[in-house]
Amino acid sequence: MIAALFVEAGGCYSGIKGVDPWDEQRDARNYAGPWPVVAHPPCQRWGRFWHGSTRKPHQFKLGDDGGCFSAAVYAVRRWGGVLEHPADSHAWKHFGIDRPKRHTGWQPAGDLIGYTCYVEQGHYGHMSRKPTWLYAAHTTLPELDWSKGAQRLHPTALARYGYEKARRIGMTAMVGGKDKTRIRNATPPAFRDVLISIASTTHILEKA
Repeated sequence: MIAALFVEAGGCYSGIKGVDPWDEQRDARNYAGPWPVVAHPPCQRWGRFWHGSTRKPHQFKLGDDGGCFSAAVYAVRRWGGVLEHPADSHAWKHFGIDRPKRHTGWQPAGDLIGYTCYVEQGHYGHMSRKPTWLYAAHTTLPELDWSKGAQRLHPTALARYGYEKARRIGMTAMVGGKDKTRIRNATPPAFRDVLISIASTTHILEKA
């Protein structure tokens, strides 16, 4: 059994045999084992725009996520598994995890517990390159596609705004309606399967 923490209700982890999804209603901060985990803690307060909209800067505090990342990294260190966050997440420094070098593979995380790496979800089906950092503990570490993905420019953005703006705003900026955030944040099924496979190799001898 694998516990999928901080996932979307009815999302890609739902209905999978051997996976226990913890959505917002269940509150994954309360997870107390005993299964290894795949954790997707919220990233809004740890990313590039942690402070809020550029139109209203500094309306939030760095890392003010209600303890979600803290609970997620504790679960990985305690029960084994893997955690996913956007590349360049400020949470790595805050929680004593070394920044992984790009396109290099797994590297010691600097906490004497886990390993970390840089990988792009675009290799696994995401519409954009989606640079990602992983943190894994007490698992077997698989070979992933460590390469740099080809640049992806939305043809409509390129035609309308030119190269520089199309490069800057990214692929998902041209997605209309209310689905933009969901599509940007979504984990491709192939990448989900990679994360589940990592967690399934957890080898903690004692969980007392």
